[in-house]
Amino acid sequence: MKAKLILENGEVLHGKSFGHVEKTVGELVFTTSMTGYQEVLTDPSYYGQIVVMTYPLVGNYGLNLDDDQSRGAKVKGFIVKEDAKLPNNFRCEISLKGYLKENKIMGIKGIDTRYLTKIIRDNGAMKAIITTEDLLQDEIENIFANSTNNEAVKNVSRKEIMKIEGKNEKIAILDLGIKQNIINSFVKRGCEVTVFPVTTSKEEIDKYNPDAIFLSNGPGDPRDIPEIIEMTRKFIEEKKTVIGICLGHQIVALSLGGEVSKMKFGHRGSNHPVKDIDRNKIFISSQNHGYVVTKVPSILRESHINLNDNTNEGMKSINTEEYKIMTVQFHPEASPGPEETAYIFDEFLSLIRK
Repeated sequence: MKAKLILENGEVLHGKSFGHVEKTVGELVFTTSMTGYQEVLTDPSYYGQIVVMTYPLVGNYGLNLDDDQSRGAKVKGFIVKEDAKLPNNFRCEISLKGYLKENKIMGIKGIDTRYLTKIIRDNGAMKAIITTEDLLQDEIENIFANSTNNEAVKNVSRKEIMKIEGKNEKIAILDLGIKQNIINSFVKRGCEVTVFPVTTSKEEIDKYNPDAIFLSNGPGDPRDIPEIIEMTRKFIEEKKTVIGICLGHQIVALSLGGEVSKMKFGHRGSNHPVKDIDRNKIFISSQNHGYVVTKVPSILRESHINLNDNTNEGMKSINTEEYKIMTVQFHPEASPGPEETAYIFDEFLSLIRK
């Protein structure tokens, strides 16, 4: 069935619908990952967004039940140049088309995704509509005006506390839209993990007497959850060990008087070079964020930088005797992407043991 991609800047691209067919609207972003589309689809950080895959052929190895990073797909729409009709892999359990249909995600194919990526790169992330309908201009403007993602974190966070037993450090994870492999990364290091919904009070978390507070990744603007920023500030004032990834990294910065701003089109993909300043070494990282720390708080120092644009990618306590804080903007758990930054989890635990 013919479908249209209507951009907020007025441009319209034509293609064909696939998966679930129902009008959808969201922020239009692109990822440069060549593989890992299942992890992209199920990453809660993409909640409220229509994702463009820059790699031209998507779906050639299918999808399975094991690689989801959350319960079901989280994107609002999915754009590909071409979808593989006959996926071939021993782990394949469902096709891309079938997965989108099952999870009620609108897809559009036949779009020149390289051209579309250039539009986003030049104009910045913008809202877009995927539809098979002929919409009037008033209808389009009304859809864009009423589209918001302010409640993203609350919509993707779990509703109940989950505990996984372990013999080592007790990690209290605040679920802001956490990826499954972050939990897995702590568990395989023997940690006792307790995952809390975003609505959990500080007093309830304190009852578990954790060795560290972990702030997860998640979607949207960190300033949309001021209560979490305030809770983090209190944990730090009490000299608790605080660690975080992505959205959690930004929240720590804001809790200590740092500053965060929205990027033109963000960092999304599995091939972003990051320099670890302490190690004086460059790593290739997996990333997914549209906001960035622009001012590092005075009690922290910059620990990692992005070599494409020199933006901040990590922070650490200046005085680790007084404060135990460590955060990174990139995703050391990968999924998808290279696993060479997984050492960050070991550094997290070393900070706790200090």
